[in-house]
Amino acid sequence: MINLHKNTGQQAWFITGTDTDVGKTWATLAIIHVLKTKYTHVAGMKPIATGCYYQGNNLRNSDAEQILKLTGLTTPYQWVNPYAFAPPIAPHLAAEELGQTIELDNIVDNYQRLSAQSEAIVVEGVGGWRVPLNESQSLKDIVLALNLPVILVIGLRLGCINHALLTAETIMRDGCHLFGWIANSINPDFNSEGSINTLSKNLPVPLLAHFPYLKQQNIVKLAQTFKSDIFNL
Repeated sequence: MINLHKNTGQQAWFITGTDTDVGKTWATLAIIHVLKTKYTHVAGMKPIATGCYYQGNNLRNSDAEQILKLTGLTTPYQWVNPYAFAPPIAPHLAAEELGQTIELDNIVDNYQRLSAQSEAIVVEGVGGWRVPLNESQSLKDIVLALNLPVILVIGLRLGCINHALLTAETIMRDGCHLFGWIANSINPDFNSEGSINTLSKNLPVPLLAHFPYLKQQNIVKLAQTFKSDIFNL
């Protein structure tokens, strides 16, 4: 395993979720916002994205563009999002459709470029934890290669307890460091108090933030839900 952060002191995290559309991008942006209160140079990365659109001859992803814009770094877009696919399907299937292969070494190379220009970096995953990258690797291989602690975003809805506990168990069984979790209220009609209490008792890591239900993105408001010392600030 490549230990990219051993003795470097750099702050870095990987954001995953219990499923797609549970708030990984909002969490990534909120954490970047928090980190920018201390660090001058904060980077963000979304290595793989599907459902992308064309800007001229190049594919772009709106989440990756938000990440790059919030960091304020003048790095090439491809460093932030080296794999962009138009079909809104699982990334390995999108790559297969185009006759391409998602290569871990390419992701690591671009991560190192971003890392060299920043004091802290946040990497957003794609889909859920078990998403394949290619025939032999999955999302966990990115985390192991980059040696990043994992933050699990849990979308609060019916079934979230089972999904969250299974995902957390798998992350740790895969040899990755589960750093903490974020509760995200994605359903305004769901009473989340019981689920949060149950997860707090059963997950072996702390609740980092509880995002309220928001109809529109408000990164500043989400960032305010984190404790100031969560990221060693």
